[in-house]
Amino acid sequence: MIGITHRIATELGVAEAQVRAAVDLLDGGATVPFVARYRKEATGGLDDAQLRTLEERLAYLRDLEERRGAIRDAIQGLGKLDAALAQKIATAETKARLEDLYAPFKVKRRTKAQIAREAGLGPLAEALLAQPERDPVQTAKAFAGKDGFPDADATLEGARAILIERFGEDAELVGSLREDGWRRGRMHASVRKGKAEAGQKFADYFSFEEPLTRLPSHRILALFRGEKEEVLDLDLTDAETPPPGQPAWQEARIAKTFGIGDRGRPGDRYLAETVRKTWRTKLKPAIDTDLRARLWAVAEAGAVQVFAGNLRDLLLAAPAGARPTLGLDPGFRSGVKVAVVDATGKVVATDAVFPHEPRRDWTGALATLAKLCRAHAVELIAIGNGTASRETDKLAAELLARHPELKLTKVMVSEAGASVYSASAYASAELPDLDVTLRGAVSIARRLQDPLAELVKIEPKAIGVGQYQHDLAEGKLSRSLDAVVEDCVNGVGVDVNVASAPLLARVSGLSERVAANIVVHRDANGPFRSRAALRKVAGLGPKAYELAAGFLRIRDGSDPLDASGVHPEAYPVVKKILAATGQPINALIGNGAALKALNPQKFVDATFGLPTVADIIAELEKPGRDPRPAFRTATFQDGVEKISDLKPGMRLEGVVTNVAAFGAFVDVGVHQDGLVHISVLADRFVKDPREVVKPGDVVQVRVVEVDPARKRIALSMRSDDGQRQTRQEPARQEPARQEQGRQDQGRREQGRPARESAPRPAAPADEPGGALAEALRRATSGRPRGNG
Repeated sequence: MIGITHRIATELGVAEAQVRAAVDLLDGGATVPFVARYRKEATGGLDDAQLRTLEERLAYLRDLEERRGAIRDAIQGLGKLDAALAQKIATAETKARLEDLYAPFKVKRRTKAQIAREAGLGPLAEALLAQPERDPVQTAKAFAGKDGFPDADATLEGARAILIERFGEDAELVGSLREDGWRRGRMHASVRKGKAEAGQKFADYFSFEEPLTRLPSHRILALFRGEKEEVLDLDLTDAETPPPGQPAWQEARIAKTFGIGDRGRPGDRYLAETVRKTWRTKLKPAIDTDLRARLWAVAEAGAVQVFAGNLRDLLLAAPAGARPTLGLDPGFRSGVKVAVVDATGKVVATDAVFPHEPRRDWTGALATLAKLCRAHAVELIAIGNGTASRETDKLAAELLARHPELKLTKVMVSEAGASVYSASAYASAELPDLDVTLRGAVSIARRLQDPLAELVKIEPKAIGVGQYQHDLAEGKLSRSLDAVVEDCVNGVGVDVNVASAPLLARVSGLSERVAANIVVHRDANGPFRSRAALRKVAGLGPKAYELAAGFLRIRDGSDPLDASGVHPEAYPVVKKILAATGQPINALIGNGAALKALNPQKFVDATFGLPTVADIIAELEKPGRDPRPAFRTATFQDGVEKISDLKPGMRLEGVVTNVAAFGAFVDVGVHQDGLVHISVLADRFVKDPREVVKPGDVVQVRVVEVDPARKRIALSMRSDDGQRQTRQEPARQEPARQEQGRQDQGRREQGRPARESAPRPAAPADEPGGALAEALRRATSGRPRGNG
């Protein structure tokens, strides 16, 4: 254990004592949000990002130690564990290294080498390697005639099998070939014969080559998918091709390792051929497999990081707040579904209007909406951004113009995942009396009021802000996304008297069962008046209460501290502060001048250190503060409703819908997102687009290029792009429609229609992520949904 904590501490750049304390807390059942917020003294202030990394590395290294012990015991059981090998096993830093060391001792299926050894050809193999000055054929004749090896040729092949196995199981050699192969290797892709026409979505890779170390995540995933769909042939090649007649560097290294060389001796040619076959038939296939696995790990890590980052930004988007809201789920033939929710999110009215084709009841729709808004004092209109969204937005705009007295504000809302929620078991339980089609409108309204509270009801993957998410390992993606949701929910805090069971279930220490019990208790006994009252909930024991209490808020309860982020265990510190200031709690809370005048060090004791006391004072100054940004809406330009309305040079306001490694997608109100390439995101060099923008940001963009025929929009956020010539050429087509296809298939399996084909945004020619961009845009914007 000491070795593990030391290694993690080195990787994180922190003291080992910090890591050891965090490990003890996590092993004791504490959650990352709890440790990050309320155990800063123990961990030396490790934040949630450090703790998540620690948690992941801890699991990997513990698995590594378990495997290390199993391998050591297995070799010792064979009586072949000497001091040198034991030392190598003890110092192996990766699972790959351990498996290299174990390879010679593994119980194998009966190989050619084993058969040759059983026939007594082991001494022949050793003699051929040690004495190349001897003639191989003459040497082999002495061993010929054994079972299965009737002559010298067969005997030499048997000895070669033994040598190939020996060469191929040298741990140091294999490790060096793998690492140098990674540094020097290149991925080569070509189109399969007869697949060019059908596989046009992979056209970027019909003749493609790039160093392994430079391949970005989305490109790796695209290449592997092209191979899986039998369009592309992939091959790992070397940076340098040896001259004709010369061995590859890998063969030269194998030969050098075993002292083999061409010195004109009788056995040199035999050994050289053995080396060649070792590389080509044994080591290259195995190392290629390892390198592919490493590429996949790089791709998966990158894709999970993109997904997690975008999900975090979406969950922490600015809430509009507790205001009566009308939700519109747009559609053509099936109409626009309407739901009104009050300030608490409770459904108070539903309807459907048909302003578009084929009924075209524009006047009737306006009358119905105006009546609903007036009857329920609606302040906000949330419009889903799916099929018919721009047309429905125009309807809402006319409603605002005709009825200024209603003082309405309209907002376009991403409806990604709304249909998944509508058909879920939770939606059926939460809204049992509502038709599935109307539940989507409810979700759209609620996610404007509080994106976090509503989106936690949807499986993170269904929100659709990732790249090639269907290709990723289920477990790794789910763990990462669940961690993001947990951190976001606990970072914001949860009002226990209005929160849904899915939201409560994301609170530190609360299981789904306990979360449901809280709702049942609340419904039966009325709102909780204090955090202490939570102890009466069935299943909420002392440990769960300790982990959860600080993140649960009791608004207008018996104790003002219960509405803050101060943990109940720290209330004695607050009493000391009250005594020192001579003020009651209601007078001190929010009194910045009095609180800033305090010396936190005076309230430190054996239980609560300076970090906790400082947090308590900050929380008293702004109790229960929401870390999310202030709510702001984008204003789409009048008269710009479709892509043909866009002209180069236009400056527009839009909303960032997604962020990828190569740029950001912005909705400017034309039912088609445009791409702001990373090269024109800012006036300065941008390494990571997330440094500049995140989903939900309202931004100013300039239209650089519009291609209505191909439904492409190139945008820029540079301030000087009017004078500078930016490279915005037609995008190369990277595979992405398969992402849409997988989503559509999932919808069909759930009895829902596949989305209609959506137009594609522009991407610069030097970015092969054009189609990835398209996949991301579709997933994020969620449009069109095919409900018209």
